Amino acid sequence: MGVVALIIAGGSGQRMGQSIPKQFIVVNGKPVIVYTLETFQNHNGVDAIAVVCIKGWEHTLEEYAKQFNITKLYHIVSGGNCGHESIKNGVFELERHYAGDTVVLIHDAIRPLVSSEIISDCIAKTKEYGCAVAVIPCAEAMLVTEDGLVSDASYPRDKLKRTQTPQGFYLETICAVHRLAQKKGITDSIASCTLMIEMGKRIFFSKGSEKNIKLTTLEDIDIFKALLNEQSAARLKDT
Repeated sequence: MGVVALIIAGGSGQRMGQSIPKQFIVVNGKPVIVYTLETFQNHNGVDAIAVVCIKGWEHTLEEYAKQFNITKLYHIVSGGNCGHESIKNGVFELERHYAGDTVVLIHDAIRPLVSSEIISDCIAKTKEYGCAVAVIPCAEAMLVTEDGLVSDASYPRDKLKRTQTPQGFYLETICAVHRLAQKKGITDSIASCTLMIEMGKRIFFSKGSEKNIKLTTLEDIDIFKALLNEQSAARLKDT
């Protein structure tokens, strides 16, 4: 049984409004995706890394991997037309190289502040329960709406979790779920965890963090920079 990190970097980042995909935006001298790759590279429990890459950027990714010494990057897979398709491409490619009991950690390239502790807990929970999704509590009041304009009902926030990545599965399980989805004509599930539920499977939770942010807008980049500065200050204080 091994552990493979499947990094999803197939998106074009249109909501960011930039000329390059958001996973390749350079922040403090380093592309966003490299921050993500480095954490998995440095984790002793991760044996290999695969990246589902937006078409046309594969060579750029290879060059960054060489520049930043990402030696665990063994597979680069072309992305699909949506996240669902990109993940499917990735897990089906891994199936050609690894045994069914391999643990696959599916992670967004644009969550560059994932911690070693989050990765470790996802691996442990996946091995214990068969799957694991990083989550955090829902702290806000939740309102139900039908039209997006008005609400007359609320939902108990203690019954809700906000999902993040990594999302861990055994390779044979996630591949079987994608094949079942194909048969049912489901091609655009929001995430691996929602696809599992749509296919009648249960999801178990692992540790997430408020700092494990997803970079979707320019404001998120500002938050990312602030958190990086906070980490740098903490390291200087410890030296």
